[in-house]
Amino acid sequence: MEQKEFRSAGGVDYALTRKRVKNLNLRLGPDGSVRVSAPLRASAASVDAFVAAHAGWVQKALARQKAAEAARAAAPTPKPADCLPLFQAVSDRVFPRFAGVLGGQKPIIKVRDMRTRWGSCHPAKRQITLAARLALQPPEAVEYVVVHEYCHFVHPDHQAGFWALVASILPDWKARRALLRNAR
Repeated sequence: MEQKEFRSAGGVDYALTRKRVKNLNLRLGPDGSVRVSAPLRASAASVDAFVAAHAGWVQKALARQKAAEAARAAAPTPKPADCLPLFQAVSDRVFPRFAGVLGGQKPIIKVRDMRTRWGSCHPAKRQITLAARLALQPPEAVEYVVVHEYCHFVHPDHQAGFWALVASILPDWKARRALLRNAR
């Protein structure tokens, strides 16, 4: 049974939800709200201390979130139809590495206005969906996301085998992923 209350600690107003979890978890909502989930047995004082200890992180994260929103407002999301040729071209370059796994059939590439992901893969549908705003990122980052999603046709999870496959195709994948992390 979840219990919710609103509290403040270290200059941070937050919503506390008590539930069956092992650890304290601090999250920022897309609206800038701060949410903490805590074990049922955690004292209010320990939760407040946790939030106060992370107040600096919360303030920096909120500033990054506002900066990202301002950047998105300055550069509106392109229309999905305008992005598809770019993504299809990258997919066409990556496909030969995965042709055997996909039985020689290219996956369907779709474009959506996604806010929380750069891409997703649906192996059962043989489909990759990419965020329209990905088209605004550097070509190296776009290629990383496409390769990442293709690798899910082989490994549906993010375990060691998945990352080894990504690294075999893009040895500099961490630098490419960093380009995206700075864009959010």
